Amino acid sequence: MRMRILTATALIATALAAPGYAQQAPFTIEDLIAAPFAENLTSGGATIAWVHNTRGVRNVWVATGPQFTGRQLTRYTADDGQAIGEVVVSPDGRTVFYVRGGAANRQGEIPNPTSDPRGQEQAVWRMAVAGGEPVRVGVGSGLVMSPTGDRVVYVSRGQVWTAQVGAAAPGAAELFKARGGAGTLRFSPDGSKLAFTSGRGTHSFVGVYDFGARSLRWIEPSYDRDGHAAWSPDGKQLAFVRIPAGIRIPLFGAIRSARPWSIWVSEVGTGTARKVWTAAEGDGSVFRSPTGPGLMWGAGDRLVFLWERNDWAQLYSIPARGGEPTHLTPGVGEVEYATLSPDRQSVYYNTNIGNIDRRDLYRVRVSGGAPEPVWRSEASIEWAPEPLADGRTVAFLHSDARTPSHAAVLIDGKIRPLAPGSIPASFPSSRLVEPQQVIYTSADGMQIHAQLFLPPDLKPGEKRPAVAFFHGGSRRQMLLGFHYMGYYAGAYAMNQWLAQHGYVVLSANFRSGTGYGMKFREADNFGATGATEFNDVMGAGLYLRGRADVDGNRIGLWGGSYGGYLTAMGLAKASDLYKAGVDIHGVHDWNEGIHNFNPSYNPLEDPRATQLAFDSSPLRWVDTWRSPVLIIHGDDDRNVKFNESIRLVAALRDQGIEPETLVFPDDVHDFLTFDNWSRIYRATLDFFNRHLKR
Repeated sequence: MRMRILTATALIATALAAPGYAQQAPFTIEDLIAAPFAENLTSGGATIAWVHNTRGVRNVWVATGPQFTGRQLTRYTADDGQAIGEVVVSPDGRTVFYVRGGAANRQGEIPNPTSDPRGQEQAVWRMAVAGGEPVRVGVGSGLVMSPTGDRVVYVSRGQVWTAQVGAAAPGAAELFKARGGAGTLRFSPDGSKLAFTSGRGTHSFVGVYDFGARSLRWIEPSYDRDGHAAWSPDGKQLAFVRIPAGIRIPLFGAIRSARPWSIWVSEVGTGTARKVWTAAEGDGSVFRSPTGPGLMWGAGDRLVFLWERNDWAQLYSIPARGGEPTHLTPGVGEVEYATLSPDRQSVYYNTNIGNIDRRDLYRVRVSGGAPEPVWRSEASIEWAPEPLADGRTVAFLHSDARTPSHAAVLIDGKIRPLAPGSIPASFPSSRLVEPQQVIYTSADGMQIHAQLFLPPDLKPGEKRPAVAFFHGGSRRQMLLGFHYMGYYAGAYAMNQWLAQHGYVVLSANFRSGTGYGMKFREADNFGATGATEFNDVMGAGLYLRGRADVDGNRIGLWGGSYGGYLTAMGLAKASDLYKAGVDIHGVHDWNEGIHNFNPSYNPLEDPRATQLAFDSSPLRWVDTWRSPVLIIHGDDDRNVKFNESIRLVAALRDQGIEPETLVFPDDVHDFLTFDNWSRIYRATLDFFNRHLKR
């Protein structure tokens, strides 16, 4: 497949632009976030399936070769916040399975952001590609299809269940009982066995269930954490990753090395295993998995994995019998998503190697050699490559500065959109600005990448209000176009909308984020161990204040989750620089934030670390907070406790500051409805207009 270079304008014209939409009519935030957002791309046989989220309504779409004309399969109509994911297609391309509904919180409650009195559920559904009505299979998630196409398996309440594909009735039944919580299900190539990871809290095992014998075998059980199983092509061996016991990984603190992880290969018939490779000590000794399989068994008995030996998360391979690793993806940048080709000869992946603030598609042979570009552009962003069984077709998702995520297929080097004309006529593509790459200097001297959005009507000599944006995660990277995650595609749209309303916007990729290497991600003293990202918050504000087109007395900031934390830090410690801020479900005391992710966290265990975590939190500095703030939160947030915002509101009131607030009962961290996101963005613009515009 030859490299193709597209401009953003050509992408829009070729792929999706519907004819006749207004070029200069005023547009709303609803116009901007109403376009379908494509995600969960997959394939089976000659059928490609994906999900469109259109104004909060999620539906499965399909396209079947050789024409690959996309069409809506399911017919959901409500903005009810019910996610659709884990889409799988049968090997013959005739049946689609999917999971509808979000995961339960610790109280067993399924997300119900519209407060539907009937409640909601997370369940597996089945539907024929030819059409008809969806059939409910059963409650669960973690959906996987057998390679023979006769059954699916999934997890319900920690146990593995199965259902026949072609049965008139779903016929779901529990497959076996096992202690712990099952996950990461993997069929053997002939479908006769199922490997899985059994999480036991302090440790985990790899298990294999034999369908014929109805037996369960544990593979070389140990005191460590085993997982990421990968089958050999003949189904006789199983490789897996072992992470040593005793590694105490701090939450929201840097870790660059630990007791090294290793790769093991077992004989499935006996359950015995041997260690075939161990990561070197130092950089790369902490395991990091790509999006997709953490370990892949390629042709020629080559094991493919992600390793950070050279500071970058990149692909390597070793012989299954052991040996020295072959570096598959050298260069400056990281591999993010990786999957094997159907013949196991190559790995398809997306990366920012050579295009640091975007993503391109490449493939490389598992045995090594020069990577080949599948699709590379200086103006667009590509991810989620899905090579089809015919060996010549690759489906993928892409976006650019003016077009959100959409599905496409590449056949013999030529791109074809799967849903042409799907963007509504009201979408203001031609009105959006091209963000500029900016590298500014942090307060402590670190170089920070960012995207700069300038108002389209900015005239020479004018000084405008400005806003700095900080993403969540913090393991994220904002890009020079619409993001590949729905949450951040919305944030990108909001930054565009702020620019349309006259703001100079700087979207900062602060330290502890991804995309710029392990040392940047595992930055010294970040988060709960010193909050060094605050230097990047200060640097962003000082950069904006130093611009000739910015009024230095009218600078604000906003962000969600980790970005909400940094927004609160900026307002608490630098109210002289930041005059207003919008804090969306931010962390305000690291000791509470850590406990939410690790319920066994005991602040009394290490008083010095506990004090440092609090000193790294906005609540520690609330006595110097003077700027107005809008605090936004959903009270079923599973990532950042609602209590974090309750405590901040109370602390600010004690300081004589009455914060503005916006609360969403029953919504979660991602805010699952279009209506709620619309209200958030409108409230944010209104707040900045009142506090930053004269």
